[in-house]
Amino acid sequence: MEEFLYPFVVKFNEYLSNYILVFLLVGVGLWYTIKTKFIQIRCFKEGIKNLFGRINIFDKTNEHSMTSFQALATSIAAQVGTGNIIGSAGAILVGGPGAIFWMWIIAFFGMATIYAEASLAIKTRIIEENGNIKGGPVYYITTAFKGAFGKFLAAFFAVAIILALGFMGCMVQSNSIACCMNVAFGVNPVIMGIILVIICGSIFIGGIKRLAAVVEKIVPFMALFFIIGGLIILAVRIQYLPETVFMIFKYAFMPQAIIGGSFGYAIKQAISQGAKRGLFSNEAGMGSTPHAHALANVKDPHTQGTVAMIGVFIDTFIILTLNALIIISTLYTGNGILANGYTEAVIDIVNKTNLAQTAFGTIFGNSIGAVFVAVCLFFFAFSTILGWNLFGKVNVIYLFGRKHPKIAELVYMITALSFIMTGCLVSSDFVWELTDMFNNLMVIPNVIALFALTNLVVENCKSINKE
Repeated sequence: MEEFLYPFVVKFNEYLSNYILVFLLVGVGLWYTIKTKFIQIRCFKEGIKNLFGRINIFDKTNEHSMTSFQALATSIAAQVGTGNIIGSAGAILVGGPGAIFWMWIIAFFGMATIYAEASLAIKTRIIEENGNIKGGPVYYITTAFKGAFGKFLAAFFAVAIILALGFMGCMVQSNSIACCMNVAFGVNPVIMGIILVIICGSIFIGGIKRLAAVVEKIVPFMALFFIIGGLIILAVRIQYLPETVFMIFKYAFMPQAIIGGSFGYAIKQAISQGAKRGLFSNEAGMGSTPHAHALANVKDPHTQGTVAMIGVFIDTFIILTLNALIIISTLYTGNGILANGYTEAVIDIVNKTNLAQTAFGTIFGNSIGAVFVAVCLFFFAFSTILGWNLFGKVNVIYLFGRKHPKIAELVYMITALSFIMTGCLVSSDFVWELTDMFNNLMVIPNVIALFALTNLVVENCKSINKE
């Protein structure tokens, strides 16, 4: 069955990502950039201020909510995953250094998209008498479309995200953790699986409050750890930084000069790789991060919208860009192994999974470079598991937990932990492709609702401007 379905799923994903999702996600980002009059520029400073607590919040959070920073940290935990290291490396390898330029363009428009998602998540959430908060795309989808059609779109989204992130997504993240820890430290995958299940299980049982307490500490630490290591690399290669930046802009429009092939083929690769990797790195428009922002203990939708924009900025313009600068400055300039273009011998050695390790290894040495990247991947993937599990749980409760939420949560948690354990033990390209497929499918109902609720987002922007 797997052999029969695998090529179909691969082709389906290729068609979706290349022809439908890129246009949908770029389109909604451009749409909201225009409709909100470049909210990502006008309110960027405000978003930075709101990030550090200068917002109108209640004095305390309860067991069902998060502070605005905790919501952002949970959002970033989901955004900053293995894709920031492996994904950006793959984009550069296939599309050339110019792919990063297109990632920046996508992220710029994505900041407007995620503003809309987060503000709608606050606007349409339901706060019950006991303080329990229900919010996320399923709630603004049913706000946009009443009746059977809205319920169908919401259920379609919920099933897709549970499978894509809650189950199979966490499985492939745990597989990445087990593989990198085995290579770097020789940890047996079974042992790694048991450790992950125990740690994740203890956090899942603690609910939103425990998860928020963990991610608000992990996310700043993992970001700082990666940034410090990256800045050391760039300091050593500082004479190549001007050339590195020049290459990003040059090869954004002349990629054939480095990756070969005709101009048409090369430019398509540069733009498509930059767009796809950028879109699925910052997750703007995908409908995942609004679940975290809906839990923020804020009163004003605009406030959390501006905070959400900073999440995309951190994900793409800081973490992903830093990784790209490291790869290009060490491998594509000076005596780098890709400085003279792509040769058959080099391509046999490097690929998207070891490109970052090769880059860090040029300065730190192969063994230390591998360890550094393994530690970063561990924290990136682990934090992603925590965020994605929460997003899946919200939708499980929406579908199955209206009468017995505790039972639904328990069944979901046990199932999710079994996927995490399985991911450490087996690796399947088919599972990766299925994850991508459901990941792709959940975008469609989310973006349709975003377009439909344009007036709601714009009215909120106007009301803020009048104050």
